[in-house]
Amino acid sequence: MNIELKWITVREIVSGYIDNDIEGIRGYAGKLNIRPKYQREFVYDNKKQRLVINSIINKFPLNVMYWVVNNEGGFEILDGQQRTISFCRYVESDYSTIINGRTAYFHSLTLEEKDSILDYKIAVYFCTGTDKEIIDWFEIINIAGERLTAQELRNAVYTGDWLSDAKIKFSKPNCGAYLHGKDYVTGSPIRQEILETALAWITGSKDDIQIRNYMSLHQHDENADELWVYFQNVIDWVKKVFPVVRSEMKGLDWGRLHKEYGKKFTAGNAVDLENKIVNLMSDDEVVNKKGIYEYVLSGDEKHLNIRAFTDSQKRAAYERQQGLCPNCGKHFQIKEMEADHIDPWSKGGKTTPENCQMLCQRCNRRKSDI
Repeated sequence: MNIELKWITVREIVSGYIDNDIEGIRGYAGKLNIRPKYQREFVYDNKKQRLVINSIINKFPLNVMYWVVNNEGGFEILDGQQRTISFCRYVESDYSTIINGRTAYFHSLTLEEKDSILDYKIAVYFCTGTDKEIIDWFEIINIAGERLTAQELRNAVYTGDWLSDAKIKFSKPNCGAYLHGKDYVTGSPIRQEILETALAWITGSKDDIQIRNYMSLHQHDENADELWVYFQNVIDWVKKVFPVVRSEMKGLDWGRLHKEYGKKFTAGNAVDLENKIVNLMSDDEVVNKKGIYEYVLSGDEKHLNIRAFTDSQKRAAYERQQGLCPNCGKHFQIKEMEADHIDPWSKGGKTTPENCQMLCQRCNRRKSDI
């Protein structure tokens, strides 16, 4: 890949700036594609945008940018999108910042202040090479000091109609996936985290290779309808089986739970499950409230993280037993023993001093396996 350094002014870059759904985001008299398909969504908050303008006003150097020279005589931003949009939006008066001690939009600046911004020169490397060379380079560079997320890197590799459609459904603010699943999934659409969640669900794995395999297989599909339908099916199942929305539901691995229990539990189980959830939520013995949902589906107490005995309760039980294991009758040091509920939690037993016994590790393991 050939790289040539040039100095481009803000004035030149903001010339012909547009940002709309039809033409995308362009500048440099229409010749610069500011957001190619492999690029992330705009993620800078107001503070970071203002820092860009502050750097320009104070003549501090912005990090070097990289533009790709395409075959049509135009350019695409490889690195520098966030900074470029930040100063373009300011010149468009989309937000204000502190200029010479006062809050000001660009249109309210003096001519001298405007020229100070517009005449600022940015170091831009013009890159010419094959698609693979360009994408490989994109994978290893940082954007304004912020490393790409794993999914943003995957997006850089598997561009095409499938990804374009997937980003519409999963990666835009208030996109369909966010609106449909915001009570159940975590992460930011624009950082590709909801798209990554959907891919992990449909592949049944969070493994990078598995997700890349799926994206590679579908890269040239006309749309991402299969992924979209699957995501909706998972969320719709959750809504039917657990109709009462709680904060503890957010971020659970619903894709895996749907795969494992989707056929066993339906809307017909909702009332019974909800009654169990209400009781468990109010049970002080249950430490991990988020684990309640998998527990009512699986029956495995490990998801609840039942409250443990304190060190003082363990010591009291050990002294009371004189170091003897009540199961095998042998004497052990306290470090060789483990605390156990005499009456199990599942049968109403509480984590109280009188319900604590110390078993040797072997006996406790055998009891756990029963």
